Amino acid sequence: MAIRVLAVGRKHESWVSEGIDRYAKRLKKPFDLSWQLIAHSAREHDAARKEESERLLARLGSDFVVLLDERGKAIDSPTLSRTLLRPLEASRSVTVIIGGAYGVDIQVHQRADFVWSLSPLVFPHQLVRLILAEQVYRAQEIAGGRSYHHE
Repeated sequence: MAIRVLAVGRKHESWVSEGIDRYAKRLKKPFDLSWQLIAHSAREHDAARKEESERLLARLGSDFVVLLDERGKAIDSPTLSRTLLRPLEASRSVTVIIGGAYGVDIQVHQRADFVWSLSPLVFPHQLVRLILAEQVYRAQEIAGGRSYHHE
């Protein structure tokens, strides 16, 4: 079991890679992250959303799926830690989806076990990747009872 991120978009920009690497070095099973980047569709709007969503759905098995969406549920870091830990403790891998510029279609929303909002604000995808890496590290530290997170 582990946490996999499926992200629509290009490779990590250098500043993002540096930040992700900083947290990745500290992550331990089951909180370690792997990244799979899905190419953007050459289409636009609904057609792009549909094509990218099909690519994402084709990569999902029986994983616990967390979809990032600004219209999702806003939670605090301890709740995120519990949300990720439950399936991992049940020997189920977790996949976090970061959709493309046009989002994902209804089938991806329906497949998601949890739709999570980082914020009602919309962030650049590269920044979301870095925030996600830090939050997974924070979730690990909370689950382990360590002092990284302060209440």
